[in-house]
Amino acid sequence: MKKQTAILIDDMPQALEMLENDISNKHQNITIIGKANSVVSAAKLLRKTQPDILFLDIMLGDGTGFDLLEIIPNLKSKIIFVTASDEFAIRAFKFAAIDYILKPYADEELKNAIEKAIIQIQPKNEQLSVLQESIASPYKQPTKISLHTLDKIMVVSLDEIVRCKSDNNYTTFYFENGHKIMVTKTLKFYADLLKENSFLRVHQSHLVNTKYIKEFIKADGGYLVLKDKITVPVSVRKRAEVLKAIEKL
Repeated sequence: MKKQTAILIDDMPQALEMLENDISNKHQNITIIGKANSVVSAAKLLRKTQPDILFLDIMLGDGTGFDLLEIIPNLKSKIIFVTASDEFAIRAFKFAAIDYILKPYADEELKNAIEKAIIQIQPKNEQLSVLQESIASPYKQPTKISLHTLDKIMVVSLDEIVRCKSDNNYTTFYFENGHKIMVTKTLKFYADLLKENSFLRVHQSHLVNTKYIKEFIKADGGYLVLKDKITVPVSVRKRAEVLKAIEKL
């Protein structure tokens, strides 16, 4: 395997030292060529040399990792974001569909992050924008989400999504304009992620944006009619939850 270079950026000396030791002792294919503990010192370092992999803490003493990315817009390094165990930060990364490692991390998590970074493409600016907005306003519900298809990454507005349907380990998203795309994550992942964003799991195989519900029909076991005239089955155990949600519409 080709040797990789790395620069580590973290404003906590103990965290920086731990990451340096872990990489030096357990990942001999990576050579650390620099460390920094602030946006300013990191910018100076990256102007001189860019590594193959940049380990970037989100919150730094004099700003954020996003400030650094704005200062160095032509950064070619693969980024491994490092963040503290914060539920809002985790949610933000999931909406942006960007990989991250949590402090404190396990050896296996660091190993997986490095392996992914070596083969991954850079996050798109739109993804970074979703991430930045979500972290900047942690109590505000995100309005956009990044979706990984087999061959590309799309950033879409949540308001454009009508429904989602399970397809084994994949999920098909159906949009207001009639388009649909298949995404490489399970329906459960999106049901958990979007439950605070007016999306309702009405069936084992169906997740619906309540904005598009037209009516609930009690016949034939119960099903929803959406505004695009598509019908979606409602499971028996979800019926009470669905009726309660409809009352609030």
